[in-house]
Amino acid sequence: MHASDPKTNPTMLKPKPKLMSIPFQLDWVLYEDDDIIVVNKPAGLLSVPGKNLDPEINLLAQVQKHAPTALIVHRLDMDTSGIMVLAKNKASHRHLSIQFQDRLTSKTYQAICFGKPPTDQGYLNLPMRCDWENRPLQIIDFKQGKEATTHWKLTAQYDKAFEVHLTPITGRSHQLRLHMKMLGHPILGDNLYADCQSLALSTRLLLHAANLKITHPKTGQTLQFEHFISLEKFLTGTFSA
Repeated sequence: MHASDPKTNPTMLKPKPKLMSIPFQLDWVLYEDDDIIVVNKPAGLLSVPGKNLDPEINLLAQVQKHAPTALIVHRLDMDTSGIMVLAKNKASHRHLSIQFQDRLTSKTYQAICFGKPPTDQGYLNLPMRCDWENRPLQIIDFKQGKEATTHWKLTAQYDKAFEVHLTPITGRSHQLRLHMKMLGHPILGDNLYADCQSLALSTRLLLHAANLKITHPKTGQTLQFEHFISLEKFLTGTFSA
């Protein structure tokens, strides 16, 4: 059973988001030591090199200009901004990769979504898989999909939209974007999953990785990083709280 038919999906007619070339800036760095570097990725920048694209137009290449040994551990979608941790040596890379694989990390995202939610918070348990004919789109599939769970909590209500904190219990590609669409409240500015009305209400995808908790790969200390931003400034319409 599929929850959507990609052949009639209006998102297929939308223009692709513009890939941006953004040079490294020192104020991206939220924390750095001999083993890790934590940065705030700008929206519009790939996390890693894309196929048949300039190898310099991605976060990893830009961070390596500052920290040459940096290694990617996890990714954010190109249009998603926010906190990422990179390893600075192979031992740290192995340790951090296991943390993400075994769900020992904790992440919270900010998002602004269309409409008014039915309650103040809730869980979404909707299995997902890749829509192979329409990659990179993901679809809900209750037979072949992988487990995907998201917790959402209302933080502000506007006239036509609301702000939430999203906590992915699992880490599927496009999980937050697809889950909020299936709830009936797509994330504003989402070129892949929002309808045209929701897409037009923002100048960018209003999804930001604002909080990340990890265990330091060498010291074993629990580290928590926060970088919340004002997503409202990207709204194109009139929104009052």
